[in-house]
Order: sequence, then C-alpha cells, then structure tokens
Amino acid sequence: MEGVYLKNIKKYFDNIVDFISIFFIALLVIIISCQVFTRNVLNYMPKWSEEASLLLLVWITFCGIGVGFREKLHIGVGFLVALFPKKTRYFFDLISQILLIIVSILFIVYGYKFTLLMNNSTMPGTGFPQSILYAAVPVSGILMLIYGIELLVKKEMHKETDEISKE
Repeated sequence: MEGVYLKNIKKYFDNIVDFISIFFIALLVIIISCQVFTRNVLNYMPKWSEEASLLLLVWITFCGIGVGFREKLHIGVGFLVALFPKKTRYFFDLISQILLIIVSILFIVYGYKFTLLMNNSTMPGTGFPQSILYAAVPVSGILMLIYGIELLVKKEMHKETDEISKE
C-alpha cells in the first residue's frame, strides 16, 4: 500500500513538473511570436519581451536538467556504459548517481546563496528581481536531487540500448 501511495505522489509531482515546463515553453513561443510581430509589423518592440523570453528560457533549461535525469536522457553515456560487463556498469552507475546527488546539493546550496545575493537587483525591462532568474538553479538542484535519489534507489542510471532502439 505504501509503495502505491509513493508512486501516486511521484506521478503527481512529475505531472506538475511537466505541466510547468510545457506552460513555460508555450508562453515563450507566444512572447517571441508577439515580439516578432510587433517588431516587423508595428515597428515597436516591448522592452519586457526580450527579458521575459530570457527568463523563460533559463527556467526551461534548468527544469530540463531534472527532467532529463528522470527520463534517463544523458547523451551518449548510456552507450559507453553498455560496453562494460554488468558488474562494471553497476560500479559506474553508482559513481554517477553519487556525483549527481553531490552536484544537485551544490546547485541547491550555492544557487540559493546566489539567488539571495541577487534579490536587491532588478531586471531593467520587466522590473522583476534578478533573483527570479537565478532561482532556477536551486529549483533545478531540487529536481536533480529528487530524481537522483530515485535513480539510486532503483539502481538504474541509463537507458539500456534496447530501450533506446524501441523508441
């Protein structure tokens, strides 16, 4: 019963992360489309549009790091690991998982410190605090930590080459 409950929480959490990512991508497309239209047709460019696009792009990128680990989408590493015997693969997976958790903790700690440091600075186009831009780093660290612990518990870090070829 407990395992089903945790799976439901994880599925709900994954859906929220996916929804936010898709929403940010859609918003980015809308803002850039409006920016192109107003610049080329109306000869006007809103001063906030470039900054808002940058802000969304940074958040999409950093959220994508966590989603990439959740989906086991590390470019090329799975192919390299697949060349080794199973015992060696397990060792490399364990090292990768531990390094992922360490890096995610660094993202959280130093990203949080930097976000606080930038709180008094504002973005000129939108007037938003710079900390909104840099908050993507600790949030990404939290996602990486959650998915890194999940990968450590599941004892799998890479997609098997058979899984990749089926997709």
